[in-house]
Amino acid sequence: MRRLPLRRTVTLATLAVVGAATLGATAACGEDDGAAAGGSGPVALRLGYFPNITHAPAVVGVEKGIFAEKLGGDVKLETKTFNAGPAAIEAIFSGALDATYIGPNPTVNAFSKSKGEAVRVISGAASGGVALVVKPEITSVEQLRGKKIATPQLGNTQDVALRYWLREKGLTATKEGGGDVRVVPQENAQTVETFSSGAIDGAWVPEPFVSRLVNAGGKVLVDERDLWPDKKFVITNLIVSTKFLKAHPDVVKKLVEGQVAANEFVNTRPDESQQAISDHIGKITGKPLDVKLIKQAWPTLEFTNDPIASSLKAGLDHAVAVELTQPVSLDGLYDLKYLNEVLKNQGKPEVVQP
Repeated sequence: MRRLPLRRTVTLATLAVVGAATLGATAACGEDDGAAAGGSGPVALRLGYFPNITHAPAVVGVEKGIFAEKLGGDVKLETKTFNAGPAAIEAIFSGALDATYIGPNPTVNAFSKSKGEAVRVISGAASGGVALVVKPEITSVEQLRGKKIATPQLGNTQDVALRYWLREKGLTATKEGGGDVRVVPQENAQTVETFSSGAIDGAWVPEPFVSRLVNAGGKVLVDERDLWPDKKFVITNLIVSTKFLKAHPDVVKKLVEGQVAANEFVNTRPDESQQAISDHIGKITGKPLDVKLIKQAWPTLEFTNDPIASSLKAGLDHAVAVELTQPVSLDGLYDLKYLNEVLKNQGKPEVVQP
């Protein structure tokens, strides 16, 4: 059977959150944006990100002062951390956030629900870092029949990826938890415990949960990189509020300069970056992430400025195919002008504008 690339897509939960938040975005149009009110003093840039490995450029960029350096004294950087995409998008829509590192699902949702008005993708950040981990005795797709496989949330990025892959392999999985394979949505933090107890037979999850499940006795049955052209698919990109982009294009360009510099740091100084991630997560959560776990997960990720737009668009098609969303146009979602200016000035290859 022909294997097609599967991908990340629109979460139903996010659709509800973003739909409600659209009202807030409309109301906020008459208010001052993230820039300093009154037109005096430094411009305030409120940047969001998640304290995890797949957001490494953001975490390292903040921890090492890379963004602050590139933004300069005329911009006041304010950072906000999130645990899930819907909350970050709600903050964008309500006017409480100007830019954020985020996954493809909420990116699509924000663009769709605002009818293409609210956000633009201005850079990539990371690719990869997702796998299906199963009990060691499971060695084939057919052996998944009758098994329970966890995903983080019904309709989320990994949930769509699993359901689409199963569909391509001729196996069914209903939204209600029936079919050939029982898909069990649960929080990633629960998966190690439920896997160890035997309550689930595997999980399609991102890092560092892939590594945690492997360390708990599981094995990787599917590395999602193998399902994509050139082993590349977007897991994290950088988006900005369209309102902020129009008001402060100079600040957005400096932010992109920070992203490119942060990726350069992450790619050329991995040991220092891994320690920075551990330290930074410790400051936020009170418990540093084990550096050994970060090192274990690191090879599955690629930190790239290319947002890999083709994978985001394919992911939307996959969500439509498994009946978890409706088709939408993504025309106008990407604005890579500043990214390509920065890359060109540094003698690096430019990214093709979708």
